[in-house]
Amino acid sequence: MKYLMIDFGSTYTKLTAVDTEVGDIIATASHFTTVETDITNGYENALKVLESKIGPTTFDKIIACSSAAGGLKMAAIGLVQELTVEAAKRVCLGAGAKVDLVYSNHLNKSEIKDIVNKGIDIVLLAGGTDGGNSECVLYNAKALAKYFSENDVKIPIVYAGNKSCIDDIEEIFDEYKINGHIVENVMPRLNILNIDSARQKIREIFLLNIIVAKGIKKIEKVIDKVVLPTPEAVLTAANLLSKGYMKEEGLGEIIVLDIGGATTDFYSMSSPHPKRSDIIIKGLEETYAKRTVEGDLGMRYSSLGVVASLTAEQKALINEEYNLDIESEAQNLRANVEMIPTTEHQHLVDSIIAKVCVDKATTRHVGKMEKVFTPLGIAYNQTGKDLSDVKVVIGTGGVLINSKNPSDILSSVVVNPKYIEELRPKDPNYYLDSDYILASMGLLSSEEPVLALQIMKKHLQKLN
Repeated sequence: MKYLMIDFGSTYTKLTAVDTEVGDIIATASHFTTVETDITNGYENALKVLESKIGPTTFDKIIACSSAAGGLKMAAIGLVQELTVEAAKRVCLGAGAKVDLVYSNHLNKSEIKDIVNKGIDIVLLAGGTDGGNSECVLYNAKALAKYFSENDVKIPIVYAGNKSCIDDIEEIFDEYKINGHIVENVMPRLNILNIDSARQKIREIFLLNIIVAKGIKKIEKVIDKVVLPTPEAVLTAANLLSKGYMKEEGLGEIIVLDIGGATTDFYSMSSPHPKRSDIIIKGLEETYAKRTVEGDLGMRYSSLGVVASLTAEQKALINEEYNLDIESEAQNLRANVEMIPTTEHQHLVDSIIAKVCVDKATTRHVGKMEKVFTPLGIAYNQTGKDLSDVKVVIGTGGVLINSKNPSDILSSVVVNPKYIEELRPKDPNYYLDSDYILASMGLLSSEEPVLALQIMKKHLQKLN
């Protein structure tokens, strides 16, 4: 049986062909995505490249994922920043979305206007544990519904808050005739995360509505289905690679770092439980499979955000060590988003920017440890995940694949004496997804999980 996996990316459309009789990838190809004109053009051009390698081929099944036209953009709204807002944000990220807007407490009109003006695809509205606060979520639901109705806004709203409000929320959605959906509470009890119901509904909306708006619907005649946003496909692949399937063993706890032109995605597959008995977990519970995405950390579109994340001292140290002006270099990258490095200087600048992306994304993703003094002696409070024992770090993205020393870039993920409170990996091995196969293997896993796992284990390139 022959499968063709398609990843409609914002920049490139990538194809991966797999033959189950061979038990491996038989060819890969890519071409610029053409979502602004007709997305089928980019696909057909990539297919020509693929067929130049293996000849005209009939595929038994064609499956696709997409992050084209900015991917799945969501707004996460909750009650308290550290609790229901964070819970809503994690649901969005786990569903493969980019969380462009995050709001807490009562929405005002300017915030609702931002949701519309920034092209948000789905609004996730949360707030209140079951039986808890209801006033705020009802206020926000009515404010959104009233504005959407008056201005003919079709953005879907997924309500995932206090279940005691469901009847009232339904009445609001019906009264204003908006595209509203009700799912289970993302935080039914304090610090307890419940993501599956909301994530499934987001996926349904993505498949039924969003791919039409992104232009993917045009290509339905030649493919079997678009099943996932690309980041969720990568998350699915990473989870499979970590846990294994049936008798095919996985790699254990892993980290995947995807450094793109606009964002840096950080995936961790690891136990959320503390590693010592003297540790107290604080804050919202963690999941085994976790994704965060940093919209201000990227190699081209977000290069200015990378520099903005640095302190004045950090910028000065970089400029002195490498004899350059990092702010000017970032401006040049932002002005030339299609630039592929060819000179030593361009490779150096890309490496510097990429290392900052890895370092800052790690800080934002990993857990923190805080020493506290109690009447019984010293104890430790942990927030977030402890990744200190993770032994496998996998890198993907153009900057790593084109780098002369990808291990050096990925090494920015490890323990740093400047951030002693951060629970970073201590001594991992580094791997490179040199053929961009993670997203495609996430797709293949829905049909052939064992084969997808075997292919990943075979093709991921060990660097050290």
